[in-house]
This record gives sequence, C-alpha cells and structure tokens, in this order.
Amino acid sequence: MNRKLRMGMIGGGVGAFIGAVHRMAATLDGECEMVCGAFSSTPERSKASGKALYLPPDRVYGSYEEMITREKKLAEGDRMDFVSIVTPNNLHYPLAKMALENGFPVMCDKPMTYSLAEAKKLKALVGKTGLLFGLTHNYTGYPMVKEAREMVLSGKIGNVRKIVVEYPQGWLATKLEDTGQKQASWRGDPKRAGISNCMGDIGTHAENLAEYITGLKITEMCADLTSFVKGRVLDDDGNVLLRFDNGARGVLFASQIAVGEENSLRIRIWGEKGGLEWFQQEPNTLYAKWLDQPTEIMRTNMAYLSDRAKLNARLPAGHPEAFIEAFANVYRNYIMTLKAVLDGKKPKPEHLDFPSIEEGIRGMAFIETVVEASASDRKWMPFKQ
Repeated sequence: MNRKLRMGMIGGGVGAFIGAVHRMAATLDGECEMVCGAFSSTPERSKASGKALYLPPDRVYGSYEEMITREKKLAEGDRMDFVSIVTPNNLHYPLAKMALENGFPVMCDKPMTYSLAEAKKLKALVGKTGLLFGLTHNYTGYPMVKEAREMVLSGKIGNVRKIVVEYPQGWLATKLEDTGQKQASWRGDPKRAGISNCMGDIGTHAENLAEYITGLKITEMCADLTSFVKGRVLDDDGNVLLRFDNGARGVLFASQIAVGEENSLRIRIWGEKGGLEWFQQEPNTLYAKWLDQPTEIMRTNMAYLSDRAKLNARLPAGHPEAFIEAFANVYRNYIMTLKAVLDGKKPKPEHLDFPSIEEGIRGMAFIETVVEASASDRKWMPFKQ
C-alpha cells in the first residue's frame, strides 16, 4: 500500500487531553493521517473542533452515527480506513460495535468497555467480523519495557517469583470533579466511568504492564479499595495482593490521592537469577540486578539491546524518547499490521506487538474482580474469565 492510512476519530475534541495524544501518536511516523471526526457529543462543538484541526467541513460530523454512515458510503480510496475511539468508557462499546458492524477496524482507548459483559460481546464481534482491533495500553510501547519483556521471556532472570507494580498519582487528592474539570468529572461519575475510578483508570495499566512484561496471568487477588475524598463515589486508592499462574506472588497498588506524585508508574520483577526495575518517569533506563555481579544500567537504543527494543526506538542513544513515542509505537504496530491486512499480506511478527481484544478482556476482568474482592469477606478472589 503506497499511501498513508486514513483515520477517523470519535471524541477527543479541542481541549481533551487524550485526543491530542492519539492524534500525535498516530501520525508521528508518517504512516497515517486523520481525515475525519465526530469530536464531541454536540454537533456545534464537534464542528468547532474540526475547524480548529483544519479538517474539511464536510468530513466533520455532528455524531458518530453520521460519521460511520457517511464514511461507509464514500469510495474505498477516500473513506477512513479505521476508527480511533477516545471517549469516556461508557461509549466505547456502542461506538466500537457500530464501527465493526460497518466494516471499520478499531483502535480504542482503555479500559476497553464499560463492563466485562460488554467486553465479551465485543470480543465475539471482533471474531465474527475478522477486523483488526487495537487497545492503547501505551506503556507497553516503551523500548525498555520491551527489553524487560525480552529478558524475562528468554529466561535471563530465571523463573519469576515476585512482581511489585505501583501507579501513584496525586491529582485527585481534592474533589477536583466539583470544579468542572473535564477529566476529573467523567472519571468520578459511575454512569460514564463504570464501577471503578482509580483501578479502572490507572490500576488497569499496572495490571497490563505486569502481565505484558512477564507473560504471566493473574489467577487470584486480595483487594482493598478506598474512596478517601469525602463525597467521592468511586475509589481513589487501592491495594492488591496477587497470585500468578506460575506460582509467583505480587503486589499492585494504585492511588490518585498520593500528594506530590505525578505519573509514577514503576515495576519491579524478581526471578531466581536476577531482578528488573523500570520507572515511567525515567523511561529510557532499565535496571537489571544479579546474584553475583554488579547492577546493570541499560539505556534506550544502545547496541547491546534486543532487536525488539531497538525496533521501538527512533533516535540515537542519549536523545530522550518518552510518552508520545511509546504511544506512537502502539499505533505504528497497529497501522503496519492493518496495512498488511488490507494488502492481503501476512503481517510481520514484530508489528503484531500491540495490545488487542484479549488484553481488553483481561483489563475488564481485573476491574470487576478487584471491586468484588474489595467488597467481599473472602481473602482470595479468583480472577474472572
């Protein structure tokens, strides 16, 4: 295919944080362009966003139904190739459903759906249509996360025994949702966010990162969720003990009331022969710790890294790569896979390295299990399937 893929976006109007991130990430490598969108719940705001983004007026739609219906009628060389969904959680399923049913592949923000039941229906629909589905668990896109995964799966640190993953933030230490702040308002609303705020929003990133790097699956958990801010309905803090399918044990905590913390996602993994540590705020460094030799400090795009880690770096060593580039790696791999599919070719294995429907199912199962476990008197709750 000798052209850029054409992306349509639902949600993510001007002023929406994550919409701008998706647009930058999708277009960073020059393999994609945004050609249309339905950017808001009202036609007026959608049109204003489209104008600000310099889109042709006839490709800016007042609703997602209008966008999908009209784009489908366009010639194959003109219409969008896939849909990017960047709305609050409660809209993910109906939007993805309509897109898939009308023949459009989907890239969706996380968590994948509003509920596990919706996630399972979406999985069935993806299977029925055979269309490509991607999920933006963007932290899996960092080169040093991929290096950590290669090291674990190749056996370098031995059988994994313990995983500690944490994601503290401080931005909801006060009742920010009462001020009209857009991001806080919908995350604190059960009708839009679902049954969890903190664990649904950032706890799922921690769960996904632990399973991605180690290749292990959570089987049981013991959880304690809390809403510390008075009047807040959904959780803003949580602590979870984990058991994995190889016998490893883990600790996961996520918090949005950790005053002074920014975006402090960190993971530590210990095996029989060594340990690994990675910190999202210093993402170009991976620490490897050994039984009988000094700690190694590995850096992005150095010659000694694995091919997978180097494939997901863009700049010479010493030039910082961070959040947008990691997000772009998820999009690039999805886009290159979709290009191959549209050309009738087999995608390259390295391009299949992006979160998809299975990770979405795991994420929704994690949310429902952790909420149920926190409310239960049982010490250990089996992971939902």
